[in-house]
Amino acid sequence: MGRGKCSTIILALGFTLLMCSDSIVVSAETHVVGDSKGWGFSVSYDSWSSGKTFAAGDTLVFNYQGGVHNAVAVSASEYRSCKVRNAADAAATASGTARFGLKKGVNYFICGVPGHCAAGMKIRVVAN
Repeated sequence: MGRGKCSTIILALGFTLLMCSDSIVVSAETHVVGDSKGWGFSVSYDSWSSGKTFAAGDTLVFNYQGGVHNAVAVSASEYRSCKVRNAADAAATASGTARFGLKKGVNYFICGVPGHCAAGMKIRVVAN
């Protein structure tokens, strides 16, 4: 996980004092959405996310079939309606991978290709 922070202080009399703090340094994690199955129709994303802990600064990686799907960060209303405001977000992307940094609070993502979100390609993640 993380490590406490230690500092060495050399005193004038030649003694060395090691001071350690109790703070823990935690690095951001990368989460692959859907694990080995990726981002598609075969995963329940509510079930996938329910057993995981997310933090602000973590990264979500969406791996999907290029030219068929995409992954779009959306607002709560776009998530509920499964409709993106920006028409460009409704197009499949050729890359097959998308990465998003999580912000503190609720983060929403959908496949913006028409019909895909309604078929289950949507995920809501809460980052602490």
